[in-house]
Amino acid sequence: MPHDPVRIEEVKGWLAKAEVDLRAAEHEMTADPPITPDVVFHAQQLVEKALKGFLSWNDVPFRKTHNLVELGEQCSKLDKNLEALLKRAAVLTEYAWKFRYPGEPDEPTVLEAAEALALAKQVYEAILERLTRMIDPE
Repeated sequence: MPHDPVRIEEVKGWLAKAEVDLRAAEHEMTADPPITPDVVFHAQQLVEKALKGFLSWNDVPFRKTHNLVELGEQCSKLDKNLEALLKRAAVLTEYAWKFRYPGEPDEPTVLEAAEALALAKQVYEAILERLTRMIDPE
């Protein structure tokens, strides 16, 4: 049975935006010194958009939110194998706002930024793997 082209386009849209966040985070890591507040922000955004793409594919509505705990719980209901990874990634939620405004705490370290990006990439790759299997199960 063919897939709904509207749904496919919506999911592709989320994944395209996620890919931009991945590229931005990787690029910011190459600056001298790395622009760590931007890296962690884009890491959070990468996870958020990947999860929203997964929910869209599964026709699960979601609020307009940056909360990875909430989005992760919705995704874990669809795939229990994601639960442990998404619980670990929930800590990235605060990067949607932390370090974005004057007067916030010190900037994240290079190690913190690298770890956030590595975790975000794990989530992104896990979602891509699942979507690939769902779209083309053969």
